[in-house]
Amino acid sequence: MKKMRVNLLPFGVLKDYISAAPLELPAESSVADLLAVIGERLRGQPSTAALISRLAVSVNAEYALPGQLLSEGDEVGLLPPVSGGVGSPMLANAKVTYLTRDEIPAARLIAETKQPSDGAVVVFEGIVRDNSRGRGTLHLDYEAYEEMASKQIAALAGQAIEQFGVRAVTLVHRLGRLQIGETSVLIVVTSAHRGAAFDACRWLIDTLKKTVPIWKKETFVDGVQWADGEPFPAELVAESHVEAAEAAS
Repeated sequence: MKKMRVNLLPFGVLKDYISAAPLELPAESSVADLLAVIGERLRGQPSTAALISRLAVSVNAEYALPGQLLSEGDEVGLLPPVSGGVGSPMLANAKVTYLTRDEIPAARLIAETKQPSDGAVVVFEGIVRDNSRGRGTLHLDYEAYEEMASKQIAALAGQAIEQFGVRAVTLVHRLGRLQIGETSVLIVVTSAHRGAAFDACRWLIDTLKKTVPIWKKETFVDGVQWADGEPFPAELVAESHVEAAEAAS
């Protein structure tokens, strides 16, 4: 039987169970076939059972459905629900989006986003707090599938401009270790009117938390834990497409 090899990229909590390494599969295997292999590999790991049912998959930094065929050398990301990005700032169509491991210069970015034509500036600044779910927090560590996350936040900013009619969006997410009180994500939306700016800002953070492949590990005074993350939208969850196909057959 002819074989091929794809490169696995597990993220978040999956890194504790799966190595980033080539995986050999029969030629013309699909994403669903790969998921079956991964599921078998994780059999007997009760802590991952619920996670596998909420997994999303990417192929070459794009979300992929189970029926998509894989090719030799494909880069396959195994993406648990994300927590909510390093490149240079990107400026195009009134949007600035990037990932960074440096401190986010919030005041400067807010000032640079504003223009005389704007009647409203809405800012969301995510801050590392000293507690979570009743446990004292020491620090957080953020990691991302960086190539994919960079594309996703740029696309979200462009979609917000088009969908809500705002003039400009700045969206910056920090990676690496963050201490208490530091900024993890900054969103700045400017518009002629406040309603559009508020709506766009809320949509951006809510959508980022559900779809952009960034994960958070929390270090508490009494242990370490990957944040559960918010569920992916149903159309991105690999298993839901397998179930739909089985129901239709």
